[in-house]
Amino acid sequence: MNTNELLMPISILGSLGAAIYFFTKVMTDYVLKKKMIDKGFVNDETQAIFKQHASAVTNKYASLKWGLLTFFAGLSLILMEYIPFDSYSPLPYGLFAVSVSIGFLIYYFLVKQKEEK
Repeated sequence: MNTNELLMPISILGSLGAAIYFFTKVMTDYVLKKKMIDKGFVNDETQAIFKQHASAVTNKYASLKWGLLTFFAGLSLILMEYIPFDSYSPLPYGLFAVSVSIGFLIYYFLVKQKEEK
């Protein structure tokens, strides 16, 4: 089985699922906030909760995370080009998973180090 035949449907369905999830989340948050404002439940405390939730969701290091993940995923794909393996070998999947995990770990330790300062 060709890896393209396996990865293409997974990536398409994953992208579609992520888009539907984020669209639904944004719309439900908007409807909830609008209903709260219309019913008069919004005061200073509620606005503070909204701002706290928004700041918790916003990640200051999002571009660092995605940059590291993309870098290590691409690095694993480059390495797979030069490493000989059998077509039924799980080596490409393992190499890709390990590379992306290394990217996540580096991101985690960098963010943890920045937050301790």
